[in-house]
Amino acid sequence: MDTLTAPPIAFDNSYARLPARMFARIDPEPAPAPGLIAWNAALAEHLGLPAMDEATRAAVFSGASVPPGAEPLAMAYAGHQFGGFVPQLGDGRAHLLGEVIARDGTRMDIQLKGSGRTPFSRGGDGKAWLGPVLREYLVSEAMAALGIPTTRALAAVETGAPVWREAGQLPGAVITRVAQSHLRVGTFQYFAVRQDLDALRALTEHGIARHYPQAEGAEDLLREAVAAQARLVAQWMAVGFIHGVMNTDNCHVGGLTIDYGPCAFMDDYHPQTVFSSIDRGGRYAYANQPQLAVWNLAQFATCLLPLMDADQEAAIERATAIVHGFADVYEAEHLARFRAKLGLTTAQEGDAALVQALLDRMAGAGADFTRVFRGLATDSAVAAEFPDPAAFRDWERDWHARLAAEGSALADAQARMTRVNPAVIARNHRVEEAIAAGLEGDYAPFHRLHTALATPFDPPDADGPDLTAPPRPDERVQATFCGT
Repeated sequence: MDTLTAPPIAFDNSYARLPARMFARIDPEPAPAPGLIAWNAALAEHLGLPAMDEATRAAVFSGASVPPGAEPLAMAYAGHQFGGFVPQLGDGRAHLLGEVIARDGTRMDIQLKGSGRTPFSRGGDGKAWLGPVLREYLVSEAMAALGIPTTRALAAVETGAPVWREAGQLPGAVITRVAQSHLRVGTFQYFAVRQDLDALRALTEHGIARHYPQAEGAEDLLREAVAAQARLVAQWMAVGFIHGVMNTDNCHVGGLTIDYGPCAFMDDYHPQTVFSSIDRGGRYAYANQPQLAVWNLAQFATCLLPLMDADQEAAIERATAIVHGFADVYEAEHLARFRAKLGLTTAQEGDAALVQALLDRMAGAGADFTRVFRGLATDSAVAAEFPDPAAFRDWERDWHARLAAEGSALADAQARMTRVNPAVIARNHRVEEAIAAGLEGDYAPFHRLHTALATPFDPPDADGPDLTAPPRPDERVQATFCGT
């Protein structure tokens, strides 16, 4: 492994200082011919990374050249996958290079994903092919631009080595993921199932330091995580986002969106929409996401019980009350988000019914989620989204009356709405278009879509109206897939 050509990075690796049983120290597999696809210059500046030329970026962020000060490791974790518990998962294709202190003082992980086998690979090759790397880069950065807590994408790099999947030989790639941590509910489950209380205490202290410095102890950590997850899922719902694989190993203790596998944004609205090819029973359908977040948090609470109270019954009672508190936080955040989407500035009785009435009409009509809310903000032909425009017009009159009741002029409300209802989202067919072109060596569609997604509330320029259009019947994406 080449450590000489990589520039020094100011790493300060707190996770590597935790007990050694929490991870495996292992270097990434060197990419034989790395080539840079995308580089997040603004994020690199925020992280305080040194200047590098394109070849050096490709080498460092593919694993071909490990920077001085890095301490590559693969994190151990467990997880419930579609409800079934797996006691050992871990980073099977990811290497945490280390942590840096960003310019705002936040500690950030820098992790390579798709960088080769680790002791947690469970027979896999530890690699990623190009498609999932482009998808995660586009969607995670789109979420960040929408203001939704998420991991970030720093770089995407071709490795120059093929990987083999069901579709045959595909180009290999690595994404560099940046996050305040990579702590998952599954990280705690790994040690809880082994009854390793010392490790659980160390993780609890680490989680508090990384995400909730105001917290004191396991009970506070649980309370903060419950509230953060409730707010996060409400934000997903407000933009029509479906995570697709809300296993406990993909549930972030700090309330970040993590692991963009079979994720998708809805086109036509329906509460039971599922895209993930492996979610055959609809466990993680759009409407099920709040209750699945509660289920995940209940597993987190179970891990923390021994740290909360020596009296197990007392610990269970307090933990149960905290987890049940999810509903109040979620419902308040969800309603606040949808009030804002309708331009409302005050809370009035009947607002939830007004929102639900619109969603019911959208579900019945198969109306496009994003275009309806953006259309309300811009006087677009919203009624055209409904086969029975009269049903929409009935609701529209109620909405106008509600705005009048709080003294909001329609034009003022719409100005507010354009700031919260995106014009551009990472639509499935456009993401797939970018991937298909990338497989042919053409990254222009990827970069075009990425540029538009960086300013989602601005209408695209004259060359970009196709980015706001729903898919034609022949463009519809029926299923999305994990990257493994």
